Amino acid sequence: MLELRHLRTLIALRDTGSLVEAAERVHLTQSALSHQIKDLESRLGMPLFTRKTRPVSFTRAGERLLTLAEQVLPQLRLAERDLARLAGHEQGRLHMAIECHSCFQWLMPTVDHFRNHWPEVEVDIPSGQNFDLLPGLTREALDLVITDNPEPLPGVHYAPLFRYEGLLAVAKQHSLATRSWVEPADLAEETLIVYPVDHSRLDVFTQFLDPVGARPREIRSAELTVMMMQLVASGRGVCALPNWALTEYLERDYVKALPLGKDGVWSTLYAAVREDNLSLPWMEDFIRTARDTSFAVLSGIKPAGSTEPA
Repeated sequence: MLELRHLRTLIALRDTGSLVEAAERVHLTQSALSHQIKDLESRLGMPLFTRKTRPVSFTRAGERLLTLAEQVLPQLRLAERDLARLAGHEQGRLHMAIECHSCFQWLMPTVDHFRNHWPEVEVDIPSGQNFDLLPGLTREALDLVITDNPEPLPGVHYAPLFRYEGLLAVAKQHSLATRSWVEPADLAEETLIVYPVDHSRLDVFTQFLDPVGARPREIRSAELTVMMMQLVASGRGVCALPNWALTEYLERDYVKALPLGKDGVWSTLYAAVREDNLSLPWMEDFIRTARDTSFAVLSGIKPAGSTEPA
């Protein structure tokens, strides 16, 4: 009567709060997911959650299956890891690099969790690389790169982790703070604070300003997110950051955040891996752990599709 896919579906439904986003997370269409749930409810003879509620409200039967999922799925993953070790796949190297200054918020819990389960795999995040990260992946100087700017490279697979929205942070007293969203022209008289990276790697330029030929009055760089927030809060500029990076400051009412355009600017974060490493059990597990940890610790993200970027 019960299958593992049912348990995974219920966990996705609980974590995302909607059928649409749960379907994306388990890589099904919404109609296929609805059919799966209705079929299970028909077998059980009772509903599992209340329709048309956001977030999803589970019935007692649904809550019981969620408890089962929380017990069974971690044990299944642990057994898969143990079987991989027995098959002799435990040795390996995972040297990774990040093209994202704000990624440490979810990456470090991911690495800690991974190390606990794969102590035999050598994990390192080298700093100060003096080469382009993605080409370094093809030369085997690195084994994994976290990026939101995938390049078509031979032998490289981009595993999507999650989608996130870029938001513009402004001081609470800023004239834009009462707006519902901002347009590119609104930045013409602003100082835009950015991380010290090439502008071609920043969504605020590539997806918001560049397409319409807009430019801020001044561009200023800062190494750390907390430095950016201090500058923004004191009215010395505005900055565009991923929604999850702003959560802490928004909850403390430190700054205000606005979507970039009426429809917002959304991007996907990927784990770039060489294709010949993709099937390694510990590499598969790291990518899955990264996805699970991200949804556990970050706010405002959405499931990404399962296909590679064009």
